[in-house]
This record gives sequence, C-alpha cells and structure tokens, in this order.
Amino acid sequence: MICRRSGAMRQHRIMVRNRASGNLEIPASRFARPGMTKDAAVTNEKPYRPNVGIALFNADGCVLVGHRFKGDGPEIILPGLDWQMPQGGVDEGEVLRDAAMRELWEETNVVSACYLGETDWLAYEFPPYDGPQTHRLAKYRGQRQKWFALRFTGQDDEIDPLTPRNGQPAEFDAWRWERLDRVADIVVPFRREVYRAVAQEFAPFAK
Repeated sequence: MICRRSGAMRQHRIMVRNRASGNLEIPASRFARPGMTKDAAVTNEKPYRPNVGIALFNADGCVLVGHRFKGDGPEIILPGLDWQMPQGGVDEGEVLRDAAMRELWEETNVVSACYLGETDWLAYEFPPYDGPQTHRLAKYRGQRQKWFALRFTGQDDEIDPLTPRNGQPAEFDAWRWERLDRVADIVVPFRREVYRAVAQEFAPFAK
C-alpha cells in the first residue's frame, strides 16, 4: 500500500459554538493502565485528562498524521518523533464523538468524515515535567483517551492545519497520509504503546 502525500491546502470557514472553559478530570485511582496494578495506579494522585484521538482514514486505508512544530508543556516532541494523529481534550459535558469531530476540525479543518468505530479507554503518562506548574497540563499525570476511527469523505484540499480555529493555536505545520502500522514509529515514545493498541484495534479499516 502506498500512501499519498499532499501539501495542497485551502481555508474553509464554518461557524461552531465556543468551547467550554473547563475540562473534565478522571482521578488516577479510578483507572489503571493496561499492565498496571491498582496500587500502582494510585501512587500518583494527579488525575488523567480526558482526551479523544482521531484516526482519519482515506480511501487507500492510510491515516492522517500532522507534524508538531513545538511542544506543549509535558507534551514534548523529539527530533524525528514529532508526528501524531489529531487529538485533544474533552470539554465539560461534551459528548465524546462530538469532541472528536470538534478536535479534528480545530486541528485540520476537516469536517467531511463519517464514523467507523472507537476503542475502549487507553492511557499514557507524561514524561517528568520540570516546567511552570501553571501550565494547563501540569496538573495532570497523563491523558486517558478514547480513540475514534473516521473515514475521510472530502478532498485533500480541505485539509489545512495552519489556520487557527475556534480560538485554538495551530498544532501542526505539515501533514501527510501514513500507513497505520507505521505511525507508532514516528511518535514520541511515551505515546507508542497507545498507538500500537490503536493500530491493532483499527487494522480492519486500513485494508
């Protein structure tokens, strides 16, 4: 399978509601990561941040990945490991599938997508963070994510990661289509286990 790359971009303006000001919090003691004992899960009392991830499949079965050009507090990037699929936090009271569609639009401009499936909750932890504790992510131990598989039904020129939308800054400065089974190799190590689980779960959509 060969995944096409494209740099064609066009700005689309649509109206959406303003984001809520608050975020949900999931206590660390409520969940355990796969392979983590209950006792280990409660040693860090910081909560997980509820988050949604999006695997957007094109007609060739490849997924959209964006190139992060800067870190975000504990969400560091590393040289050569600075690609990822779209993801973002869930607003208070927001339906998870709606959050996935909102985040996809905010980060890529894509609105032409249909639902394929979703994972159970998955989690990753942030690496040690010695930066300002006032950073919006500093109060969390990591992200607990629900991943959604969507089929892209539009054209590549709909994809525009550079234009800020809904008051949110751009997170990506480039994008491409990539094979799902290769994405874990181009993300930061602390996300790799989740990406491998997502690749296994969504493998049928990549065919």
